[in-house]
Amino acid sequence: MSLSTLTRPSPVHRPSDLLAAYLTGSFYFSSARGTLLADGVHTRVRAGSGGRARAAAEALDAAAAAGLPDPVVVGAAGFRPDGAAGLLVPAVVRRAGAPAAMAAHLPEPRPGTGWTVRPRPEPDGYTTAVSRALELIGDGELRKVVLARALELTGDHPVAVPALLTRLVHADPAAHAFAADVTAPGDPAPRTLVGASPELLVSRRGALVVANPLAGSAPRAGDETLDRERVARLRDSAKDLGEHAHTAAQVAEVLGRFCADLDVPERPEVIGTPTMWHLSTRITGRLRDPLDPACSALGLAEALHPTPAVCGVPAPRALTAIADLEPEDRGYYAGMVGWSGLDGDGEWAVTIRSAEVCDRTVRLFAGAGIVPGSDPDAELSETSAKFRTLLRALGLEHLV
Repeated sequence: MSLSTLTRPSPVHRPSDLLAAYLTGSFYFSSARGTLLADGVHTRVRAGSGGRARAAAEALDAAAAAGLPDPVVVGAAGFRPDGAAGLLVPAVVRRAGAPAAMAAHLPEPRPGTGWTVRPRPEPDGYTTAVSRALELIGDGELRKVVLARALELTGDHPVAVPALLTRLVHADPAAHAFAADVTAPGDPAPRTLVGASPELLVSRRGALVVANPLAGSAPRAGDETLDRERVARLRDSAKDLGEHAHTAAQVAEVLGRFCADLDVPERPEVIGTPTMWHLSTRITGRLRDPLDPACSALGLAEALHPTPAVCGVPAPRALTAIADLEPEDRGYYAGMVGWSGLDGDGEWAVTIRSAEVCDRTVRLFAGAGIVPGSDPDAELSETSAKFRTLLRALGLEHLV
């Protein structure tokens, strides 16, 4: 089937309608590009790392042949290339415009009482791991490694995922907001990956490809004067610019394998979220062969993941260091979430500013890039600032 014969229904729903219709077990994804809500299971996509895009293309072709309108593959994949993944062709897909058109009212979270908090590792354990990573860098084994830590929160009552997702979307409509079912055998209740990521892994529309890696960060102060100072320092920070350069160069190198031309800005810009400032490079390219399944949005996401923004340089050694230095398996944190259509178009985000929610338990991660010049206490503070996106939505911002 040629791309010219494919048609996609125009959105007939409002973004607020789809957000209100989300129920635990559905798949939700929104960004500046639009909103998608998927329900039911037509086909599960079962393939290992490196083969997901081809398996997804076959599942989409079969769904189209069976008469399924607007077939898409949706879901999430974990951080490790050989880790868990939950991809499927849903039975029903609804679309709407971007959630920026929604009302600005932010539903209040329930008061943050009755929670137990278990840091994994304890703060001292994290700074010790950063020091060990700096030794590996000093020995020449690594140029960069991203180290994460986790908070496990347990409340008195089950966490209402739809309300949590709504607060995340309203707090930052420009983010890549998502909720995906990642229930695993043995879970006592449905497990949901939910978050609001500022980082686009890759987006494809026709032959046009966009990636927007982020690396190099500073907490947002909430004071205009202080924030101007922090943005200026971040823009001129040799340490942060060096960290960012690793990530942008790797993303450009990978996309260059698929694109006939590539536009990579010489210097990053600074973008903001409600809680953080980030160095950002928007990389665009034009595909040589948009009909190749490897050039679908999912295929490109597989090729890019994990980027140095969440892993390190060189990647194989960084993966080993992360396994050695982090006491908790990341699961779906720092993985990818999104959708791909029959025509290869789609959008995948990096699953940062996210949590896995199961009944009364919320497990959230935050990471920091360790490079020459990193300070263990400063990296600990950066992870605390990154926790604020989810903690604020839970009414628990006082914990950091």
